[in-house]
Amino acid sequence: MDFMVLIAFIAYFILVLGVGYYFYNKSHNMEDYILGGRSTHPYVAAMSAQASDMSSWLLMGLPGAVLLFGLGEAWIGIGLAIGSYLSWLLVAKKLRIHSEVSGNALTMPEFFSNRFNDNKGIIRIVAAVIILFFFVIYVASGFKGCGVVFQVIFPDVAVEVAMIIGAIIIIAYTFMGGFKAVSWTDFFQAILMVIAIVVVPLATIGNTTGGWEAMEAGLNDLGTEFLNIFYDGGQPMTFIAILSLFAWAFGYFGMPHIVVRYMSIRDPKEVKIARRVSLIWIVIALSFAILVGIVGRGYLIVEYGGVPADFNAEHIFVFLSGQLFPSLIAGVLYAAIMAAIMSTADSQLLVASSSITNDILSKTKWAQRQDDLQRKLMWIARGIVILIAIIAIILAMYGGSNIMGLVSYAWAGFGAAFGPLMILSLYWKRMNIYGAVASMAVGFLTVILWNTFLTADTGIYELLPGFIFALIAGVVVALATPAPGQEIVEDFEKAAAIEKEAR
Repeated sequence: MDFMVLIAFIAYFILVLGVGYYFYNKSHNMEDYILGGRSTHPYVAAMSAQASDMSSWLLMGLPGAVLLFGLGEAWIGIGLAIGSYLSWLLVAKKLRIHSEVSGNALTMPEFFSNRFNDNKGIIRIVAAVIILFFFVIYVASGFKGCGVVFQVIFPDVAVEVAMIIGAIIIIAYTFMGGFKAVSWTDFFQAILMVIAIVVVPLATIGNTTGGWEAMEAGLNDLGTEFLNIFYDGGQPMTFIAILSLFAWAFGYFGMPHIVVRYMSIRDPKEVKIARRVSLIWIVIALSFAILVGIVGRGYLIVEYGGVPADFNAEHIFVFLSGQLFPSLIAGVLYAAIMAAIMSTADSQLLVASSSITNDILSKTKWAQRQDDLQRKLMWIARGIVILIAIIAIILAMYGGSNIMGLVSYAWAGFGAAFGPLMILSLYWKRMNIYGAVASMAVGFLTVILWNTFLTADTGIYELLPGFIFALIAGVVVALATPAPGQEIVEDFEKAAAIEKEAR
């Protein structure tokens, strides 16, 4: 075991735990714990949103796919960049205002429930169940990623032990500090991630024999259109293939751990600042992640004559970091991968916990009888963070699915179940509770059924049909049922007036 690498890891873990401890006594109620009191700085909101979005896919999955199949894999990155920008442009400010007008909603399910005056809690319960279902899967992918990274860097550590170590650290600072701890750790982790993703490919080009010219010659000799964005794995890409990769963009509109950042920004007028910071970060991060895959393949060709038979393409970032940098710096770069994983898992744990405490428990008769309810709910939320993490660890150890498969399934589920409803809730005054329930149910079921029976045969990513069918279902059912009441319409118009003043 390289102790300089270990020192870098320990220093990184001390930093994130220190942030969690710092915010331990700064959360006084549920609004503080799960939404930061709507006081988040726009830079923190923007960069924490992007860090919580990307996970290990940014530093492992995307570079590995590009290394194996070529530049055609970049379409997913293009889709994500466009989707992220459109979500900030179309959803962020409106949701920040509407969520506060709609009974000061602290979570996405609570916003939907308040928006449509759902006195029976049907929307909250359905949305909370969907969130728990997919977030357990999503968090499991994060813990599995922790195990993979630890074992690659420290081969003597069993993957199960590595998963548990990573999970304990994530649980600890999420447990202590809540939303503020998660947002600020994600902010610092976003900085670390983007520095690492820029430094590694540039260093690879500078340290390869013959530089970029030698790499380019080697890549062109592959004879498979490696550097052509319309080819994937040496074959021309079909319209369906490009559309399926591009369809990842639709996921942003319904991603609970991302849209909660919009709700937390301290001033709606500052959304524009956050949007610009977010765009700059994601364009740099995705562009250089793709470059890692390209120069990684070129480096292997020039220095090793090609990709070794037993080489895992998803480990190219780890491989290059270890090859080109001293141990201490390599350890910092390895920590960037952990940052990518942890910044996603912590946000998901917090949102999943808040769905149970704020969207279900706080609305029960038990809650109405409690003294000092806010403090009790905070401690329940902390306990649920641990419970969900334990379930996710078990799934990560014994679920038997790969990281990318888990992520793509959960991304599709959230995007289809909540994305169309988010758009309709913010832009259509005529939308009602019946359309809301129909949209969620159709999106959720379409993703599950399409993934199970049709994705392999059609080649179409389940998010695309799920989003389309959910949007149609929401509109059709809303038009076929009674219009929303006057109180709902007045709240919508009040939010629209506030938004107009905030321009």
